[in-house]
Amino acid sequence: MKKIKLAVIPGDGIGTEVVPASLKVLDTIADVHGGLKFEYEHFDYGCDYYLQHGEMMAADGMERLGQSDSVFLGAVGDASKVPDHISLWGLLLKIRKEFQLEINVRPAKVFGGIKSPLANPKDFDIIVVRENSEGEYSSVGGRMYQGDDEIAIQNNVFSKRATKQAMEHAFEMAKSRSGHVTSATKSNGIFHSMPFWDEVFKETASDHSGIETMSQHIDALAASFVTHPERYDVVVASNLFGDILTDVGAAIMGSIGIAPSANLNLNGRHPSMFEPVHGSAPDIVGKGIANPIGQIWTAKMLLDHHGEEEMGTLLLDAMERTTADGFLTPDVGGSHTMDEVTEQIIGRLKK
Repeated sequence: MKKIKLAVIPGDGIGTEVVPASLKVLDTIADVHGGLKFEYEHFDYGCDYYLQHGEMMAADGMERLGQSDSVFLGAVGDASKVPDHISLWGLLLKIRKEFQLEINVRPAKVFGGIKSPLANPKDFDIIVVRENSEGEYSSVGGRMYQGDDEIAIQNNVFSKRATKQAMEHAFEMAKSRSGHVTSATKSNGIFHSMPFWDEVFKETASDHSGIETMSQHIDALAASFVTHPERYDVVVASNLFGDILTDVGAAIMGSIGIAPSANLNLNGRHPSMFEPVHGSAPDIVGKGIANPIGQIWTAKMLLDHHGEEEMGTLLLDAMERTTADGFLTPDVGGSHTMDEVTEQIIGRLKK
């Protein structure tokens, strides 16, 4: 019996609702398929924990999370309780940085039964590989002076190691898909880091014959995600550019509530972390209408990561059959509850 130990952090807001629903789905597919068992250790880290303890996680939190095979996260943040810069840097970004989760992977595709806002989405199926550790989100910089003389300096940090690592991951993913990688750049406007990015991309591409490549400026690329998303297969992007593109990807799918993501550790020293793209949505907490698809699709990515691609495919198929049959939450035009959608997915897994 294969066992996967998950550190489960529901976090804040609807995370406390969609995470338990997703665990029911994971247990179901493990039981139906056989040969796999999940072991859960639950952590109550989040904004309520901060209000009680003055920190987003326990002092030994990273050590305890590090004993798991993967971290399964719901959502982080509730500005009515804790300022966002405290909640994010104290939990989500802390895990990403200390566990060296240097790659973020987010898919966007036409999803059965969920209407894209695009008039003609043409069955797009995109994977964005985002460098997740440095780039525009480095904390290097500072502020000085006061009043009208105040200045702020933010330094973008691009290392060849991390840049090439993200690109190598994108090329490897493309080999099992349509064989095309697009690089998001802005070398016509950002003088140092983006020409460097382009050079590393060209060098990496030369090691992967048979994969078609294209470089496109981020502004044009974001627009093309809306006008011609079917052109793209795997897209590799820096931290900020990848963040922007994946929100566009979620939007053209029909809702950020269905978008999943994986934060990957590639050196084997720490667990990877899986979280949906959506936030904590405090405005709908307790109403039972949160969309569970983003968290459940995230569970599918977790299965793939642990070598259970067959189970992952079965789960994605059950999800799409559920939504195609009209079992939708209000954010995607339906009237069903989170529990109803979850139970429909579970029912299809059992058939």
